[in-house]
Amino acid sequence: MKRSILAAGLILAVAGCSTPGFRNRSDLVVEPSACTEKRFEVYFTEGEARLTEPARQAIGMTAAQLQGCEIRKVQVLGLASATGDAASNMSLSQRRAVAVAEALTGAGWPAPAFDVEAAGDTGAVANTGVQEPMRRRTEVLIDAVPRR
Repeated sequence: MKRSILAAGLILAVAGCSTPGFRNRSDLVVEPSACTEKRFEVYFTEGEARLTEPARQAIGMTAAQLQGCEIRKVQVLGLASATGDAASNMSLSQRRAVAVAEALTGAGWPAPAFDVEAAGDTGAVANTGVQEPMRRRTEVLIDAVPRR
């Protein structure tokens, strides 16, 4: 009796695999688009606005991932650590944001899509226990969609 129930279940399972309307797996599975919102951070050496090699790599990888996409908007926010005075930190965070925006423009991204801002050390609020180097960064938010 168990064998006949098992056999009947197997026949139903196999029959379900040949459901009309689906010829192969690619009819069901679609590759996700790379053209979506992205967020990444670029870190800097203390007191510097010059891009490091890892920063250039992060920018290059993101630019390559979104190469076939329509870039609608890019928000670049420069931040600085709490070392130094507020005016110096604001200037430094502005230079960091501009450096990242220029690198992305150099990678072929449309300049009018950029919103470049700086928050100095006031925007670089770190969680308890986070070291100052984590605050020396530029945050990049990208709104990208597939080209039409």
